[in-house]
Amino acid sequence: MRITGGKARGIQLKAPPGKETRPSTDRVRESVFASIGPAIEGAKVVDLFAGTGAYGLEAFSRGANNVSFFENNPKALQCLKQNQVAVAKSCQRSLSELSTVSRDLFLSAKNTGPYDYIFIDPPYSEISTIIEKLFSEVIDHIAGEDTTVLFELPGNLEPSLPNWQFIRRLGKAKRDHPSIAIFRRKNI
Repeated sequence: MRITGGKARGIQLKAPPGKETRPSTDRVRESVFASIGPAIEGAKVVDLFAGTGAYGLEAFSRGANNVSFFENNPKALQCLKQNQVAVAKSCQRSLSELSTVSRDLFLSAKNTGPYDYIFIDPPYSEISTIIEKLFSEVIDHIAGEDTTVLFELPGNLEPSLPNWQFIRRLGKAKRDHPSIAIFRRKNI
């Protein structure tokens, strides 16, 4: 697993051993950032359920500012911090542009934001039980009017969320095959 574009392109990312952390694949991230294009430059970004930090660090490598990471798994946090150092050094940027929160997401994220891009990559086994709570208790509070939410989930899931419009899916709609569901706030 590596950074696929920007100033840190090619930097290898560390991941904890085992199956607790499921990093997004290079191919999925390439597809995501190809769809975003240069709009990521200067954006304020958050990576929820960050794990290795692949989404947030990819955004940082491509020019995003003020990237925040939420992760509470100690093994993943250790890798995330090492990855942050490597990517910041490669980009010749300050680590102060990257912040990490290791407390419970539902308790600590509400007072952050608004973010331009929100990346979400929770464990697949938890998605169906947390998705509505995640949007109502976290995303609704940290998103601005023009925020884009990019949610990695199995291709067979098609969540319908109050206040959020499904824009499109990147990837195949197959069971347990990673895809990205893109959401924006509904115009009320």
